Amino acid sequence: MEFKHYSVMLPETIEALQIKENGIYVDGTLGGAGHSSVIASRLSDEGRLIGIDQDRDAIAAASERLAPYESHVTIVHDNYEHMVEDVKRLGIEKVDGILLDLGVSSFQLDTGERGFSYMQEDAPLDMRMDRDASLTAADIVNTYSERELARILRDYGEERYANRIAKNIVFERENHPFQTTGDLNEVVRRSIPMKSQKTGGHPSKRTFQAIRIELNRELSVLEDHLDEMIDLLAEDGRLCVITFHSLEDRIVKSCFKRNEHPCTCPPNFPVCVCGNRSKGHVLTHKPILPSEKELEENSRSRSAKLRVFVKKLSTSSEPV
Repeated sequence: MEFKHYSVMLPETIEALQIKENGIYVDGTLGGAGHSSVIASRLSDEGRLIGIDQDRDAIAAASERLAPYESHVTIVHDNYEHMVEDVKRLGIEKVDGILLDLGVSSFQLDTGERGFSYMQEDAPLDMRMDRDASLTAADIVNTYSERELARILRDYGEERYANRIAKNIVFERENHPFQTTGDLNEVVRRSIPMKSQKTGGHPSKRTFQAIRIELNRELSVLEDHLDEMIDLLAEDGRLCVITFHSLEDRIVKSCFKRNEHPCTCPPNFPVCVCGNRSKGHVLTHKPILPSEKELEENSRSRSAKLRVFVKKLSTSSEPV
């Protein structure tokens, strides 16, 4: 199957990165290289693009798409949580821009055998972004305790009926372990009142999101490594993050704000004594949203938000 992925907010992201032809850029979620192909096309031979992805299907597709620029492109099969190590292993200390396009690609959603989509009834319950990993979504559904299942459904899926779904999963798996997306869909349908199903979209949407996030450690990786990405930026470098749900966006917004205003002194102190210095400024106090044209072309962009942080150490942190 061809690797297809609509590059969300492509012109807005490219503009936000302020690409320099001799700059060094990292795409931490390379995917099919939609964003990266444009970045690479704007670089001279002195520039460098490093693309990172944990999905080997994405690596294969991106390698083909970026072939015309191979002289200044390096592709790494890894999780972006290791970005700093991967970049420094290449002898690079600072970069001019970093991009994260979070969430699931259209290819992953539309390839039934990957098990990401609740619209597929007979797909294996997989959901691994890195297919070299051993743990699958089926392992989570079949082995997590009722309490653990309820927690991830509530925390990562914001599922109102988390307790009921978790209880029914544990009851059902005693006799019939979960193997397919259809197995999970059936239990979720039975767990959510019909009235809520008529008004809340597909009943399995939040459950599938929660299990996928838990399996791929999406929120913990994001939260644990944004600070070091800002540290990896050179002066005037930019970190651009595209999120697709409130949990991701909240992490990014909080991290950017903390790095812009890190002072921990009480408000009534006349001068700062904590010693924490601003690392730059948030360019997007209100996130950039998809255009109407994009929403017409790709409904999956609807929940996307782009936030941008600019590294500034030598000057004031006031936005420009």
